[in-house]
Amino acid sequence: MCAMRVLTKCSFHAKSCKPYLTLNFIAHQHHGQYQTRRNLILETSASEFVKLHRLTGPDSGIVQISLDRPKVRNAIGKEMLQGLSHAFELINQKSYANVAIISSSVPGVFCAGADLKERREMSQSEAKTFVNSIRSTFSFLEAVCVPTIAVIEGVALGGGLELALACDIRICGENSLMGLPETGLAIIPAAGGSQRLPRLVGKAIAKDIIFTGRKVDGKEALSLGLVNYCAPAGEAYSKALAVARDINQKGPVAIRMAKKAINEGVETDLTSALVLEEDYYDYVLSTKDRLEGLAAFAEKRKPRYTGE
Repeated sequence: MCAMRVLTKCSFHAKSCKPYLTLNFIAHQHHGQYQTRRNLILETSASEFVKLHRLTGPDSGIVQISLDRPKVRNAIGKEMLQGLSHAFELINQKSYANVAIISSSVPGVFCAGADLKERREMSQSEAKTFVNSIRSTFSFLEAVCVPTIAVIEGVALGGGLELALACDIRICGENSLMGLPETGLAIIPAAGGSQRLPRLVGKAIAKDIIFTGRKVDGKEALSLGLVNYCAPAGEAYSKALAVARDINQKGPVAIRMAKKAINEGVETDLTSALVLEEDYYDYVLSTKDRLEGLAAFAEKRKPRYTGE
């Protein structure tokens, strides 16, 4: 299940087996205090290291993926990769997901990268297959229909940063450290880092970061364009939730079409990209949400979008 073809078309009403749902109260720590929010926990049965939470009430539509492998600082091994793959598949298929937040439950770390202890036990061909699976999984994440937000508090190195690079928006704490240190192990970033980083920050800066393997803190990451927002230490999740809530209020079909138009358009010439824009605008023209948006504007009220 780990190695997957990148999806180029969204499925808005995809059907799949429903995961087991349990009602729980999840405590999140921010500013030294615990804030409790009512969540539906989706038991994906894919990995004990990846948890999927569906927020409810006014935050219905926001889904949170939590990395939870504290003993190895969320290092990505086979089981964790399987859990990530399953979680990404779920948010891509489920109509209730409008935006996804990817964060860590482990203090001081987002993801330390690959599980090198596990990697040492692999043969050369096994290592190649596994890295190809990580690359495919992150490419699938990049193509997920809904916007994805990476919350980086603490360390995001190697595969951890590559995971964040595959997200649409990155939000970090100012004390975070990000980098691609693979050249120090006589390899290169191979889960998309050597390609997504230069597309984000430019070729010269990407070469500096990859060649030297140096770590970038939150403030520098913001200045380079590596992250969208840099929050005070410990407040990145709060900022991410605010951004997710803002996105969640918009027309969900429009958000999905905007993501596709941007992702596909930047990979082609402007003339072809404008044709894509026209196609995706034509798609939203026929939606009930477009009419609801016009009605809400005329009636001076908040729109009630249904994703139709």
